[in-house]
Amino acid sequence: MENFSTPTNGSSYSNRGLHNGQNGHNGQATGDIIANTAQAQAISADEIALYDRQIRLWGVKAQEKLRTANILLIGMKALGNEIAKNLVLAGIGSLTINDDQPVVEDDLGAQFFVSEEHVGMNRALAALPQIQKLNPRVALQINSNLILLEDPSYFAAFSIIIATDLPLSTLSTINASCRLNNRPFYAAGSHGFYGYIFADLVVHDFVIEREKSNIPTALKSETDTRSIIASSTKKGNNGKIVEIVTKREKYSPLILANSSPVPAAHLSTRRRKLQIPPLLTCLKALWEFQSISNSIPSRSHADLELFTTLATEKHKELQLPPETLRSEFLRSFLQNVGSELAPVTAFLGGQLAQDVINVLGQREQPIQNLLLFDGEECKGPVYALHPIFPSLNGEMA
Repeated sequence: MENFSTPTNGSSYSNRGLHNGQNGHNGQATGDIIANTAQAQAISADEIALYDRQIRLWGVKAQEKLRTANILLIGMKALGNEIAKNLVLAGIGSLTINDDQPVVEDDLGAQFFVSEEHVGMNRALAALPQIQKLNPRVALQINSNLILLEDPSYFAAFSIIIATDLPLSTLSTINASCRLNNRPFYAAGSHGFYGYIFADLVVHDFVIEREKSNIPTALKSETDTRSIIASSTKKGNNGKIVEIVTKREKYSPLILANSSPVPAAHLSTRRRKLQIPPLLTCLKALWEFQSISNSIPSRSHADLELFTTLATEKHKELQLPPETLRSEFLRSFLQNVGSELAPVTAFLGGQLAQDVINVLGQREQPIQNLLLFDGEECKGPVYALHPIFPSLNGEMA
């Protein structure tokens, strides 16, 4: 692995030369990240001035959590560009970018951190100087290794791991490593007008504040995955009593979510079934196609026939009406697969980065657990995909 790091003042970056043919680089990389983000115990006055607008939105405590966060971002295509931009501008402590691929001419269409002079250069390394300019306070590191070669312990150094534009098999392997280390995991991908965000936060507690009601808040389950675990009160600025409610969300790994049914509430009536977008079917079919062919569908008759067969099977498995899987949508989806559109990646990157910020600050309801985005319809429904079998304690597995 080649590891390039920047000091927090952003003045330069250097080749750390950590590759030794072993996994020993992991310990040094971990130490570098921890050293870069453990700069101070409290947020400074100049940081408060710099981040004033966002501190007004989510508070100083949340900003302090951001400034000590170590994020791993895997994939530096257009979607990765957007995520990196938003997280760096928000003021995270450290961002490690992993990408083992070189810049190609197709990358120049929707990626704003690279230009023609970078063609042939590693994508992450090429983007590094422009990302650093956005916020010199953020410590940046580059890992150009194939991510599947990293030991599962590598992921323990990070607060959150985000993987973009990868096939299901790779995403599932990374997700499993994150779970071994009890680390939150996001997967995301874009295909032209279409895209998705998946979240596996393992178990996540978050706080919401609301005006105190006359009805006492019961500590109970709200859904199959979410429960209220604590409640307290404080006096608000207007003199009214504010209730602080702590909720807990439980998540499923991607490999289980992919084989899970649509929640029963969405299948209770024909009208609700008709509202489920065929994008869910096509995404599942694409992942299945990649596992079979180790590539995305081409324009060949054989690939089109296989994808159509897989989509039809997935649609039946989801118990969705056959008429919602129209040939026009299949054609549109296949025409978009593998392409990048800046407005779509901007939306997905903004949504994912905002969710990461909320998760780090433990505020607001996070994505649970699959967000689909159709840029043609401008819709982004979220579905909680989980196994339907109960665990031994009677809760959702």
